Order: sequence, then structure tokens, then C-alpha cells
Amino acid sequence: MPRKPARHHRLLPVRPLTFSPFARSVARVATAYLVKHYMHNAVQQSAGDEFKEKLKIIGRRSESSEDEEFDGVVQADFAFFDPKPDDFHGVKTLLQSYLDNKQWDLSGFVDLILGQTTVGTVVKLEDDEDNGVFSIITALNLGRYKDHKCITELKEFLLNICHEKDKIGNLRSLLGDEAQKVGLLVSQCVVNLPPELLPPLYDALFDEISWATEDEPTEELRNSFRFKFYLVVSKFYKLNLQQKNANQKRSSSTDKDEAFLYIKPEDEILHKLSMWSFLFPLQTQQVATHELKNYQLTGIVMAVKAEDISSFRQQLHALINGS
Repeated sequence: MPRKPARHHRLLPVRPLTFSPFARSVARVATAYLVKHYMHNAVQQSAGDEFKEKLKIIGRRSESSEDEEFDGVVQADFAFFDPKPDDFHGVKTLLQSYLDNKQWDLSGFVDLILGQTTVGTVVKLEDDEDNGVFSIITALNLGRYKDHKCITELKEFLLNICHEKDKIGNLRSLLGDEAQKVGLLVSQCVVNLPPELLPPLYDALFDEISWATEDEPTEELRNSFRFKFYLVVSKFYKLNLQQKNANQKRSSSTDKDEAFLYIKPEDEILHKLSMWSFLFPLQTQQVATHELKNYQLTGIVMAVKAEDISSFRQQLHALINGS
């Protein structure tokens, strides 16, 4: 039996996982913009006309009017695979803005991800000769790879963007003395990938990490997967109250509930579970829409204890599956 059996899912209409009507509207607009942005990069960097055409089909469905429900589905059978060198361009495209607009050794970073085949998953269409990558998830030990240029540059980036005095010491500790116990949790996907894929994706990752502590051929490698902490770099939309108050005379009672709009549903859970986090401004182009006029695309770094991952997995299943 293969270590990663294929899991089949239909590509569903975009239905953002937010709760208020306003938040659903904003998330839908943001999704359409990000699909456009991803498609542009994919057309520039991904090989294969067939994959580009599939992205265009998905994008057209995502850009339908927010007042108009799309009742059809695009049929797609997704499968999970171990990373391999052929996935380089697809993974690089997904991670193009991982560190905002910083010029860094992204190619080296992708090589590390693809070289770690025992822990990590790529999602592709089953039996797709075009080899397009729709999602990547992995965890890299910051101590094990500390001498690689991409990790050195990533650490420098994180230290430079952290301006909170009560967090910088914690960050330095995780990037320095504690690095051997820290897994950089990397997860990126096309924005309208079916959310039903998220629980099995994360289950596969954390199961593989557990297996690696027993199955890797050397004690050094086994120890490298005994994480005590996970570090997450992501982005979301943050309500700019100053801007909103300038646009309307009184604040809404829902401001507090809508302070954050999470692009990735799992980030909301990770944020709540994090032992500390900090925000940082992004240079990436802001979505220019009426719905998002009061929101700012913002970076976030979160540190999560490994002992809280069990709770994360349970909450993610509950969020996505409603159980």
C-alpha cells in the first residue's frame, strides 16, 4: 500500500469559510483577485498549456459576480504525492510571495522542500501529464538547514520585520538556540482549492512527522523531526479602523468580529493557538476594491507549540467538516 494513497475530491465553487455576510463578500472579492495574481505567475512560470487552461477555467468560476451563485462544479480528481524535482516550477510559483517581495534564494528554498521526500506533500490532479501543483505542505527543521543560504536569508527577513520588543527575544531564541527544535511550517495552495482537502493534508503532514521520528535511517535525522515548536509565516486582511472611521461616522458593532479576514482557514486556528505572534506590513500590491477599502493585506508570524497540534487538527476537522 502506498504511503500516500490518492484522495479524490471535486473542485467545488468558491465558498469562503467566513461567517458574516460582509466577510463572505470581502473574502470572495479577495479570492478572485488572488486567483488572477496566481494565474499571472503560473502563465509566466509553469510549463504546459493544459495546466494554464485549467487555471483559467478555475479563475473564471472564481470571478463570477458576488451577487450571482455559480451552481456548477469543475470536476477534478486531486491526489497527494511525495515531492519530487519535477515539481520545482509549480512549487516555486506557489511560494513566489512567501517572503513578500524580498529578493532571496527562493530556488534554494524550493530545492530543500523537494529534497525532503519523507515529510511533505504536493497536491496535483490525478493522471495529469502537465504536472501542475495545486498545493504544497511541509515542515523544515531550522537547525538542520541553518547553513543553507535560503534559511539564513529567511531568518534575516524575520528578524528585520519584527519590531515588537516583547517578541523579538522569543523570535531570536527560536531562530538561534532553539532552532533544532523548530519546524518551519510551510503551506501554500491555489486560493480556491477545495477546503475539504485541508484536514487530510495536515493529517498527512503531522503523521509523517511522527513516522519520521521512528523510521528515518539515522538518529540525527529522527531527532530532526522531534519538533517542540512550529513557526508559521502567512498573510491575511486586517481591518484598518482609522481608515474605516474616516469613511463612516460611527464604528460598527461587528468591527471586532471582522478585524481579521483569514485567506487560509487554518490560519485562524493557528493564530488562536499561538503562544505569540506579530504582524508586519507588506509591500505586496494591495487589492483595490470597494469591499476591501478598509482592509490592509498584512503579514503575520506565529509560533505554535507542537503539543497544541492535536488540538489544531481537531479544530480544523470541526471547521471544515462541521463536526
